[in-house]
Amino acid sequence: MPDTHVAQAASPPEVREVRLQDYRPPVFRVDTVDLHIRLHEMRTVVRAALVLRRAAPGPLQLDGEGLELLAIRLDGAPLPPDRYALDAHGLTIDTLPDSCRLETEVAINPGANTLLSGLYVSGGNFYTQCEAEGFRRITFFPDRPDVLARYTTTLVADAARCPVLLSNGNPDGEGRNEDGTHWARWVDPHPKPAYLFAVVAGDLVAVRDRFRTRSGRDVALAIWVREGDQHKCDHAMWSLKTSMKWDEDTYGLEYDLDVFNIAAVSDFNMGAMENKGLNVFNTKYVLARPETATDADYQGIETVISHEYFHNWTGNRVTCRDWFQLSLKEGLTVFRDQTFTADLGSEAVKRISDVVRLRAAQFPEDAGPLAHPVRPDRYRKIDNFYTATVYQKGAEVIRMLRTLIGTEAFRRGMDLYIARNDNSAATIEDFVAAMAEASGRDLSAFMTWYDQAGTPTLTVSDAYDAAARRYTLTLRQETAPTPNQPDKRPVMIPVAMGLLDPSGGALPMRLAGENEAGAATRVITLDAAERQFVFEDVPVPPVPSLLRGFSAPVRLAGLSRERLRFLAAHDSDPFVRWDSGQHYMTDVLLDAVAAGRDVDDAGILDIVANALGAHGRDPALVAEVLTLPSEAALADAMATVDPDGIHRARESARRAIGHALRDRFARTYDALTDTGPYA
Repeated sequence: MPDTHVAQAASPPEVREVRLQDYRPPVFRVDTVDLHIRLHEMRTVVRAALVLRRAAPGPLQLDGEGLELLAIRLDGAPLPPDRYALDAHGLTIDTLPDSCRLETEVAINPGANTLLSGLYVSGGNFYTQCEAEGFRRITFFPDRPDVLARYTTTLVADAARCPVLLSNGNPDGEGRNEDGTHWARWVDPHPKPAYLFAVVAGDLVAVRDRFRTRSGRDVALAIWVREGDQHKCDHAMWSLKTSMKWDEDTYGLEYDLDVFNIAAVSDFNMGAMENKGLNVFNTKYVLARPETATDADYQGIETVISHEYFHNWTGNRVTCRDWFQLSLKEGLTVFRDQTFTADLGSEAVKRISDVVRLRAAQFPEDAGPLAHPVRPDRYRKIDNFYTATVYQKGAEVIRMLRTLIGTEAFRRGMDLYIARNDNSAATIEDFVAAMAEASGRDLSAFMTWYDQAGTPTLTVSDAYDAAARRYTLTLRQETAPTPNQPDKRPVMIPVAMGLLDPSGGALPMRLAGENEAGAATRVITLDAAERQFVFEDVPVPPVPSLLRGFSAPVRLAGLSRERLRFLAAHDSDPFVRWDSGQHYMTDVLLDAVAAGRDVDDAGILDIVANALGAHGRDPALVAEVLTLPSEAALADAMATVDPDGIHRARESARRAIGHALRDRFARTYDALTDTGPYA
């Protein structure tokens, strides 16, 4: 394309506040994007042809940052400078026909791109990172997630320096040029937002495999790494193939392209990115060998590989309408990768580890000056909202929906959500509406979880009437004020619960007005500030087992130390058993810190002894139960932290356990020595 006008927006763009209530649909839709990218470290030239279709009155606004505009054409003719306006935010064209083809040519400098947003160079190779707003640093475009287009991308680069040229979609031709360059064309048949665009080009080698989908299609798999790292990709490839199979079996979701590529880069500025058909990963979440990697390293690879793959449907095929809906893709996909890992290993251990992470990162976020809802109502930089609240609490909100409506209705809701929103941009309301329709339940009150910040505290009190054989459980909820939200509404809290007799056995649970007792675990819903639940025909005073499986992201208060000790020793629910033990041990240890004395507590010994007796059922879970609360967790529970006192109390508890239960530990150790490597 010949030069017609050269302009450059050099000054940095002013940061503007974006508000959810100001959302408006795009003025123009983009049907197709044809990109031609000639890669050079200092001066990459990008030609883009957009086929535009008007959707509403108004001018065309194309985002662009740090771009040198070389040329612009409308329907094949040069566009004069007086027909458009260029500023630090991008390009505006006031008058356009309702349908047209707009071509731009820009130059960018990926070698100087230290933001690692857009197209940049790392270790001599070219990579892109376009989420959330990086595509505007590659070319002029309506860089918002509700503009979905089909992309054809042609890459040109020096054949010796960049023998590998990758982009989204399926390969559609390649060749060599007389000037020593070569080219490759990629066609993505599925419409996608610009944040999912990707390029990887450079000197890389591939570890290859294949996956056959349930409909019989063969998908070519490749993990692209630097020479010498091929032998470290086995677990990543296994994780990818296992994820593909699990998504088919669990949700009926089949992969939809002919190829799936992963590229690993050592200084990628995120953990990984789910670009359609071309995921880009930090090497931390791809490379591992048994000689050097820990269990946590392997778990991290499995989690992140599966998470980015699951985005193919929950994030890519169905994307978010705007960035306020970020948890629609991230919270849902975190929930999916959590359940995937739980299905592969110990469900109880996975649940415990997820809750530990939530309490360590998200609960303090909810209690601090940066508290925000799962769906914020405003932002200045969307990059600031890739938070534990959006991801981890967002996943807990999805889990609560499944708990409320049941697994079968949740699957029907997922099917409905995908079918209604495939190849389009959706909202959180769309997701909740699909779940409501699939279950026949009114979930309008559930939306408060998305719009209100803070961690609710659930307080328990109860009473037993022996003459009437009636047990009354009273639950109250309260959420402390957070910035910009001083007044809190009650949220819909699903409480998975059971009732235990004095020996730890399950008691029947028949709520007043019901004809028959329910299962050993049932879900009651607290949807007001306070509610009483009356159980009939309860033969003995029960001990309530609440929040089984951590059925809601709340703090639980009102359980006595003796009840915690009882639940830690006898509850059949592994999460409640572990959690009660942690709370009990925390109370005992903090008392010792305050008194300046050592710990020698019969309750802690009882908890540990009971756990050792169960080692054959789930050794990983036993290991969790045996672990005392960490020094960091104890410090977090103190108004004034005493590091020396915490360390002294915790070490004294460890010594007491070792002295009292030495023979039990020895027998357990001997029983576990012949289980084989990596067991």
